[in-house]
Amino acid sequence: MTRQYFGTDGIRGRTNAGVMTAQVAMKVGQAAGRRFMRGDHRHRVVIGKDTRLSGYMLENAMVAGFTSVGMDVILLGPMPTPAVALLTREMRADVGVMISASHNPYEDNGIKLFGPDGFKLSDEDEMAIEVMLESELPLADSPDIGRARRIEDARGRYIHAVKASLPDNIRLDGLKIAVDCANGAAYQVAPSAFWELGAEIVAVGVSPNGLNINDGCGSTHLNLVKETVVSSGADIGIALDGDADRLIVVDEKGQTVDGDQIMALIGSEWARQGRLTGGGVVATVMSNLGLERFLDARGLDLVRTQVGDRHVLERMRRQGYNVGGEQSGHMILLDHATTGDGTIAALQVLAALVESGKRASELLHLFDPVPQLLRNVRFSGGKPLEHVTVKEAIADAQASLDGKGRLVIRPSGTEPVIRVMAEGDDAGEVEAAVASICAAVEQVAG
Repeated sequence: MTRQYFGTDGIRGRTNAGVMTAQVAMKVGQAAGRRFMRGDHRHRVVIGKDTRLSGYMLENAMVAGFTSVGMDVILLGPMPTPAVALLTREMRADVGVMISASHNPYEDNGIKLFGPDGFKLSDEDEMAIEVMLESELPLADSPDIGRARRIEDARGRYIHAVKASLPDNIRLDGLKIAVDCANGAAYQVAPSAFWELGAEIVAVGVSPNGLNINDGCGSTHLNLVKETVVSSGADIGIALDGDADRLIVVDEKGQTVDGDQIMALIGSEWARQGRLTGGGVVATVMSNLGLERFLDARGLDLVRTQVGDRHVLERMRRQGYNVGGEQSGHMILLDHATTGDGTIAALQVLAALVESGKRASELLHLFDPVPQLLRNVRFSGGKPLEHVTVKEAIADAQASLDGKGRLVIRPSGTEPVIRVMAEGDDAGEVEAAVASICAAVEQVAG
């Protein structure tokens, strides 16, 4: 069956258009509610959201959907995605919902669903809900309609859990941290967690107005946190995205530390401490070859998956790894969370900084990335990657990089573009490989 609603990370789209309307949100609530009504207990759902204007509309629609099929609703208000996953499990809920489009602009929104174990839904559950969205669903009898209540201590519960990810002897006293919360879901909890551990906080991106989430701030727009680190004399910068499941770090000089470097640090530190399981780290095909070489030199594996944190998580759970992530900043630390958590990952980085006594610029750049280039080629239809011209260009580029680099060519799962990535020791060869493939795709795509 072809998916009409779920993509690589839940349901996402422009609000009041396509799949992201109040009507669809209500139907999703009804379908997910019916799917997770298992057993004879009183069923409940936990709903969180980020700070987008459309969050009010979608939250109310989903409350109507869930209560109409007999589920009680617990509303968290603006909270990070990993907080929803945590509280779904902690509150013994049957399903969890995060209303967010992550790092996208405010015009978009999305619906992420979690099962009672706090993990994102399986393909089987998503496909079952897809079928139910096209069906007439039975509604609850009048006395069985669900109730909704908002809890006021959700932030405190999450902050406590985040702080518990560190040993009791770790304090952040003496550290000055610039924190950019992208005017998103972590605008209250992340600065508070760091402050409660003793750090001096310079907070930016903490004034959401419904329209400014990810707007020139956060992990996808680093100029703000870089400027803040340098101008304030901070020891380190922490940049989260709109729903706080991503982390990018900036050192005291304003230099970027991406997800690959963060995985190198956490993976090697946990291995040194005897905490790393699986014998390595799980990442995607987009992670830099430099990370693979760094881990290999320490006797650790880099296991690659398709792009998408759900693929990373699936491999981690299946093969017993506890550290994984993406170059873009998704950090999954299964000892502490069931999904990506930028705040918990940041604390692991800060703990290493405290224990080492080094400056961030000395600690966090553990390997030199090999030259890597990614370009997107837009197309209007068809399947350009199946055309003989494109296949020949890919084969020629692969031959030019043989033994010295990698190619990753894939269609985007969210927009009509072909993503062409190459990396290798010779920057000129990398650029030539990408240029030749992009030219072939453009020729075929018109």
